[in-house]
Amino acid sequence: MEQEVFPGRFTAETGRESVTVFLIGMRANRWWKLGTVLRVASAMPPMLRYLATRPEAGMLDFHQWLGRTTLLVSYWESPEHLMRFAADREAPHLEPWRRFMTSVAGTGDVGVWHETYQVPAAGIETVYSGMPRFGLARATGHVPVGPGTATARQRLRASGDRAAGNRAGTEA
Repeated sequence: MEQEVFPGRFTAETGRESVTVFLIGMRANRWWKLGTVLRVASAMPPMLRYLATRPEAGMLDFHQWLGRTTLLVSYWESPEHLMRFAADREAPHLEPWRRFMTSVAGTGDVGVWHETYQVPAAGIETVYSGMPRFGLARATGHVPVGPGTATARQRLRASGDRAAGNRAGTEA
């Protein structure tokens, strides 16, 4: 699928006080156990399809890379949204996780991992040059770099100023 490339420099405009970044992946430790690797890997596409059709679940967007060690980067409204999805009995997460824990975990055949980061807007700086909409800018807002956002230092300062403005608006 060809994506539109945006010439010039762009940055993300989150419009929120924080973003939850969730990294998850899998590692094929014993590639010759291909059946096991594929069974574990096949659990993710139904989860992503489910989340794509339910914006209220709180996943804003994702990108994934495949290889011996896979990586999926996803952006969420909040850690609560992420944890609600993980615990939801109606969502396609609990059953594959239980299957993994009872049949694969501890064998060393396939490893799984995840990391969750709650990132305050004041700590976010992004730039995309000659790229399609990507990363946080695709998940939230994609805006041109302009006056006051030309350097990483300026973008970081501006994200802090916007976050402080958002907090002031909610405290009034």
